[in-house]
Amino acid sequence: MSDILDPLEQRLPQQREADLMANLPQLIARAQGASGWARILHGVPAAEIRDRAALAQLPLTRKSDLYNLQAQQPPFGGLTTTPHRQLRRLYVSPGPIFDPEGYSQDWWRFARPMRALGLRAGHLIQNCFAYHFTPAAFMVEGAASKLGCAVIPAGSGQTELQVQAMSALRPDAYVGTPSFLKIIIEKAREMGADIATLQRALLSAEALPPSLRQWFQDNGVPHVLQLYASADIGNIAYESLSNGQLNPGMILDEDLILEIVRPGSGDPVAVGEVGEVVLTSFNPDYPLIRFATGDLSAVLEGVSPCGRTNTRIKGWMGRADQVTKVRGMFVHPSQLAEVLKRHPQILKARLVVSGAMANDVMTLHCELAAAAADAAEQIATSLREVTKLRGEVLFVAPGSLPNDGKLIEDARKYE
Repeated sequence: MSDILDPLEQRLPQQREADLMANLPQLIARAQGASGWARILHGVPAAEIRDRAALAQLPLTRKSDLYNLQAQQPPFGGLTTTPHRQLRRLYVSPGPIFDPEGYSQDWWRFARPMRALGLRAGHLIQNCFAYHFTPAAFMVEGAASKLGCAVIPAGSGQTELQVQAMSALRPDAYVGTPSFLKIIIEKAREMGADIATLQRALLSAEALPPSLRQWFQDNGVPHVLQLYASADIGNIAYESLSNGQLNPGMILDEDLILEIVRPGSGDPVAVGEVGEVVLTSFNPDYPLIRFATGDLSAVLEGVSPCGRTNTRIKGWMGRADQVTKVRGMFVHPSQLAEVLKRHPQILKARLVVSGAMANDVMTLHCELAAAAADAAEQIATSLREVTKLRGEVLFVAPGSLPNDGKLIEDARKYE
């Protein structure tokens, strides 16, 4: 049987793009019906937001802003289009940040990554995400219901009981964090318990280095996929298999528009360049418009060998928040983005803070298309005006700065 969930996953890329853009004006109009979005998108003509260029002109709403937005207008900052007492569940994430869940089936869209792992009706899942206040366990529950999978609601902790449940109930798959799965396997070995039916694992919420993936495969779990998700959006992107082999990259969910933007700005970067993940979600209860996740990634060109045709990303590549204190003052990526806007001849830049603490040296490394005689002086002036700090300007060869999404690098010695 195919591990493709539905025909949407195999649309021609141009058809998917046309479908998403055709639905964008309606999404904007629906969002503007919520008081928070009405304020954020005030004056935006929804009918005119019908392509990526128009979308890129809208303001970012940052994940880091949610705490303040929700404090000003409880419980969801005026960003939900469904009244909170008509929702199915209300979650409390650390912060606290409150997250909604509506009534539609597979509200978090976890069925796609679970199907990509090969799960279908009749399979049994040991769900080891926490059921306490946060939504991850219920993301799995919704998808399992859609696919027809039974669930052991194991939650986290109680390792010995986890092993006993696996040994007695014989689940086909584990869903949870990679670190807890490793603990369970080690405990099963210590107890001499048979958990050999566990052949699949869908892992999220923590990094999964190649060495740990290989450890799972060497210890009886051959099919291991990673999922990139958040409590605000649900499934964002997921890995896939072809003939049991892992495919490169993570495939974007079908109900999202992805932008990769320069950290500190809302400006999209070139394909393949590392930047901040910005998402627009077509969730009818909780629409998110240009939601800046704070995560770094890059688009991986081409189509996955598994046959899914949506955009692939390289996975989680770090955080976009690179705020650094220099000589007692904070320097933000948004300030560097402002300097770059003032000087369009700068192709790429990185602010390197070096020296020792209390003796900071700030140098803006710039790749330039063409350098005028006084370019360094002009850029240094802009840097001082924007950051209120003096800094040097160093021109480097085009293509020499790393493609890692960093605008600010703290290279000081702290010894």
